[in-house]
Amino acid sequence: MQKLQLTLAIIKPHAVSNPVVRSFIRNILKNKFIVVKTKRVNLDTDTACRFYQEHVGKFFFNRLTTFMSSGCIDLHVLGHVNAIQLWRKILGPTSVYKGQFEDPYCLRGMFGISDTRNVAHGSDSQDSAEREIKFFFPEFSFYHWRLDDEEWFRKGPIIFNDHFFQHVKKL
Repeated sequence: MQKLQLTLAIIKPHAVSNPVVRSFIRNILKNKFIVVKTKRVNLDTDTACRFYQEHVGKFFFNRLTTFMSSGCIDLHVLGHVNAIQLWRKILGPTSVYKGQFEDPYCLRGMFGISDTRNVAHGSDSQDSAEREIKFFFPEFSFYHWRLDDEEWFRKGPIIFNDHFFQHVKKL
């Protein structure tokens, strides 16, 4: 059995504030992935700027960081043997308009409003996933995940804790 790969999913403010969209996304997450960690935060502008620093100088930077600090976001560390690829496939193209034509049932095609308000973010590589997870979950240890938790989450037994919206070890 292949080891679990981790990715970061960020559910953006307009999706978090819409109960129908949030419920739809959460149903996908808990049934397609192992939700390893989760939390809701309200980013301040400085934190949003630090997270998106690779986009400094691009035309959309101010719009993106202002939007991402406009309300709560949900952060999820997702596990699956192909977590990065699967989550990005479920999201669909970054461009909402492209998603609406090429993959109308992807999350961005169904719920995206613009290329900034495109429902969610997904890490694009293993390196990005590790960097992004450490940014939002500094207490998370990839060393301990690989040593202690990965096999347990992969083989079980685990249960889904609705209150915390994450899978936990069934002891």
